[in-house]
Amino acid sequence: MSQSGLTQDDYTALAEFRYLIRCFLEFSENEAKRAGLTPRHHQALLVIKGYRRGQPITIGDLAERLKIRHNTAVELVNRLVESGLVERIQDGADQRRVLLQLTGAAERHLAKLSGAHLDELNRIKPMLQEILQRYS
Repeated sequence: MSQSGLTQDDYTALAEFRYLIRCFLEFSENEAKRAGLTPRHHQALLVIKGYRRGQPITIGDLAERLKIRHNTAVELVNRLVESGLVERIQDGADQRRVLLQLTGAAERHLAKLSGAHLDELNRIKPMLQEILQRYS
C-alpha cells in the first residue's frame, strides 16, 4: 500500500495497535517489578525458557532474541547467575559452548508471571483481533 492510499481508518488502526502494545508492555514491566525482577531479567528468562520450544540457548542467541549486544548479554547473564536464576552449563557435544538453563527459582517466577501475562493477553485479545481483522 502506498502512502497516498492511506486512510484515516489506517492511521487509527495503527495508533490503536501501538497503544495496545504499549499497554501490554507497561503491564509486563509492572508485573516483573512486582515479582522482584527487572523487566530485562523477566524478558531474558522468558527467552531462555521459550527458545525453540525449550532447546538450549547460548548467550549469543539470547543477545539476538533480546536485540542487545553480545557483551551486554554476558553482563545480563552474569547478573542472572548471581541472582540464582540462571546456570551456565557446558554443551555435551561441544565443550567450548556454554548454554543457559533456568534454576527452579526462575521457573517459579516465570510460571507466575506467564500466567498473569496470558490472562492480560486474553483480556486484550478481542481488541487486537478487531484491528488485525481489518487487514487480513
